[in-house]
Amino acid sequence: MQQGPRTGKQPTIRDDATPPEPWHALTPEAVLERLGSTAGGLTEEAARERLARFGPNELKRARGDSAWKLLWRQINSPLIWVLIASAVLAILLGKLTDGLVVAAVVVLNTLIGFVQEYRAGKAIEALGHMVPESTTVVRDGRPVALPASRLVPGDVVRLSSGDRVPADLRLLQSRNLQVEEAALTGESVPSSKHVAAVAWDAELGDRASLAFGGTLVTAGTTTAVVVATGSATELGRISHMLEQTTDLSTPLTRELARLGRVITLGIVVLSAVLLGVGLLRGYAFSDAVLVSITLAVAAIPEGLPAIVTIALAIGVQRMASRRAVIRKLPAVETLGSTTVICTDKTGTLTRNEMTVRALWTPQGTHELTGVGHATAGQLLRDGQPRDALPEDVRALLLASVLCNEAALQSHGGRWRMTGDPTEGALLVAAEKVGLRVSDLRARHPRLDAIPFESEQQFMATLHADGADGRRDLFLKGAPEVVLRRCTAETDVDGVLAEVERLARQGMRVLAVARKDAPGATSLGTGDVEGGFTLLGLQGMIDPPREEAVEAVRGCHAAGIRVKMMTGDHLATAEAIGIQLGLHTPERPGLTGARLSELDDAALATAVEDTNVFARVAPEHKLRLVRALQAQGHVVAMTGDGVNDAPALKQANIGVAMGITGTAVSREASDLVLTDDHFATIVSAVEEGRRVYDNLIKSLAFVLPTNLGLALILLLGVAFFPIQQVGGVHVPLMVMRPTQLLWINLVATITLALPLAFEARERHVMCRPPRAPDAPVLNRFVVMRTGLVALLMAAGAIGLFLWDFNRQAGTRDALAEAQTMAVNTVISFQIFYLLLCRTLSGSMREVGLFSNRTVFVGIATLVLLQAAFMYVPFFQRLFGTAPLSPVDIARSVLVGAGVLPIVGLEKWLRSRGGRRSGQRASLPHGRARLPA
Repeated sequence: MQQGPRTGKQPTIRDDATPPEPWHALTPEAVLERLGSTAGGLTEEAARERLARFGPNELKRARGDSAWKLLWRQINSPLIWVLIASAVLAILLGKLTDGLVVAAVVVLNTLIGFVQEYRAGKAIEALGHMVPESTTVVRDGRPVALPASRLVPGDVVRLSSGDRVPADLRLLQSRNLQVEEAALTGESVPSSKHVAAVAWDAELGDRASLAFGGTLVTAGTTTAVVVATGSATELGRISHMLEQTTDLSTPLTRELARLGRVITLGIVVLSAVLLGVGLLRGYAFSDAVLVSITLAVAAIPEGLPAIVTIALAIGVQRMASRRAVIRKLPAVETLGSTTVICTDKTGTLTRNEMTVRALWTPQGTHELTGVGHATAGQLLRDGQPRDALPEDVRALLLASVLCNEAALQSHGGRWRMTGDPTEGALLVAAEKVGLRVSDLRARHPRLDAIPFESEQQFMATLHADGADGRRDLFLKGAPEVVLRRCTAETDVDGVLAEVERLARQGMRVLAVARKDAPGATSLGTGDVEGGFTLLGLQGMIDPPREEAVEAVRGCHAAGIRVKMMTGDHLATAEAIGIQLGLHTPERPGLTGARLSELDDAALATAVEDTNVFARVAPEHKLRLVRALQAQGHVVAMTGDGVNDAPALKQANIGVAMGITGTAVSREASDLVLTDDHFATIVSAVEEGRRVYDNLIKSLAFVLPTNLGLALILLLGVAFFPIQQVGGVHVPLMVMRPTQLLWINLVATITLALPLAFEARERHVMCRPPRAPDAPVLNRFVVMRTGLVALLMAAGAIGLFLWDFNRQAGTRDALAEAQTMAVNTVISFQIFYLLLCRTLSGSMREVGLFSNRTVFVGIATLVLLQAAFMYVPFFQRLFGTAPLSPVDIARSVLVGAGVLPIVGLEKWLRSRGGRRSGQRASLPHGRARLPA
């Protein structure tokens, strides 16, 4: 923050020294002295000098990534570089068609990723928009309206209800001041502010003598002095933390990068081996090089980046239909590997609508059902509905309605509350039991009132009873304040015990009292000093969303731990945690003050053993997320406030609320929930796991083709006879390079894309998250790839040799034999695709027609393959020859051989899984189950 002044003839403010006490711990007079200001504000000359020194009251606006940077991000991956290299080599060797086709794949993949990120990454310069455009400032002793950007430390400003706080302020005078700080502190109700200094070590939410930039005045007025502007404010501190956070790579991007490196290394090794074998067998050097490059083209999964990107894009669309908008493409899959969800409470797990739950009178306790501003609910006693409204409860609710400044209005069948949320909850409680607020206020007109002051902690109103002319004086406020004004007959200890009981349940408790005021027409301070009869207590809480309870249960079933981080008080947080199934008394929650005392080792233990964190500041949330990541967790952070933004950005996946969330939190996130329901998180996790499963299915489908084609070439060079044409040794090729590209690009992509539409596996949400470091190229994928590749290579080579030897000497013998080999590989792919729809179960489990796009893909490929064999243009381009129906039947029959063999492999693997006590499901690494 900007700092205090030197003493001297002309009071000034220094920017190189900190006050001995923080601003909130100093008296207003001491603050003005240190700032070199007065209650009459600064002079214009002093303000200009300070503006030049400290700069405008603006936050640095983060610039989004440039278009070039976004484009480079799409290109800079191992698989893409391998594709680019193969395209360049093909073109250099005169294979223009081959090179251009591969280059087209690179361009398509790059454009898809670029467009997705560019549209999502159009930065909303959100932090800057939280500072109001103008404010009332006292300059030269006169109030003037100035742009908020011209505020400087030492300026005196005036604010009233509805104003946005323009900078960090120390209050000089205030009346009934309430400031909504949920976006900054996470508190669910507006904070009462007062002029008196508070303890120097008070948490952010307890600094009642300060008002923070970007928050909103909901009631009252204040005159305050600016103590910090721009980047020195709390909002600016959060902005700085945002800049310090790191954008983490996702598990998928890391594993695809690792896969790219493995494939690249394998291709280099195989090409070198093939080059050596060719030279040893007498190949001309140029032929040996051509064969090696052909192997590289065969082994590179050219279609894989496009398949991955399109699968993620399909996941984006499916999530959007479930009210979850993805801002960064890889975040689709990251949710599927999430092990911990850290969530804000207010507005995320709870409704951010105060609700009266308990009504206590000296005659007993009642419960009130219903939530939020909806007036549907029941009055219960010992769990049973009351047929009639007891008179003691009616008197309590009547007083709460009359001693109240809030308003409740019906708009189109829905209720809208204006005023303080706590007072609004009292009105809703009355409406629930059939008391019409408008009727009560009409029958008991208000004659005078003593408004609520944060210093006095009560409100009093005087009313006339229209029926008999009686005067009623009602008092509402903090229980200890009201009890001091009640008669001696009041059982103070018993009432305080009840207050404590309700507080332990996380409720905010208000006491209501009444006394007769015969003949009174106005109120004075002496009228409220004593003589009241306690009517009762009302306990209220910001209740959990109904769907959030089920969502938390769903997360636990999926092996995901949920941790609540809130700015609210510990008792409130623990009470909500119990209702949500997050908290038990055996594992007490932790406060931000306690977290600040923990070293890194103790914090590592705390984040594992604790699920509820209260009174946490933005830096606490950020530290907790980093501590979880250091333990190896993949962390999703949900939130809606400015205070959540640094942790949202640091998390592996940040999830912001789209309705109640601030623009800052949305901009820092990877995923935005358009309905603000925590339950949508479970749907998004489910979708993320489905996307990952389908990507593994695509890998298990694509890689055997590439390895099979590489084996076909390797075995052909090693063992096939070498023909002599014109005295030159010419290798006998099972397939031409263009035919390999046809299989790799056209056939493989046509068949692999439908896998992205596969429905989720039955037990996808009943298994723990996969380990964050579990490789995509795991043991299962490697074994399955090897098995299917060997089958494919054996079938294609066998039919090639049989057909070539059968027609030896004829003009089209080689072309027909090569076409037979291609047709055999594609037959293998079609039958293997059906097996890949579920990698562990049988076709009966997923349903033959549950994904009709599979059959669309097969039909499309059959038509394309017919053109490949019979259309003259394709025959010239790919060097193919027409096959007879009998030859086609032979290739289809050989390709169908993959069905029983892979089916047997699945059965053996599932038997092994059952013996080890594990559910047979998609093979991947497992993360430890959360406590």
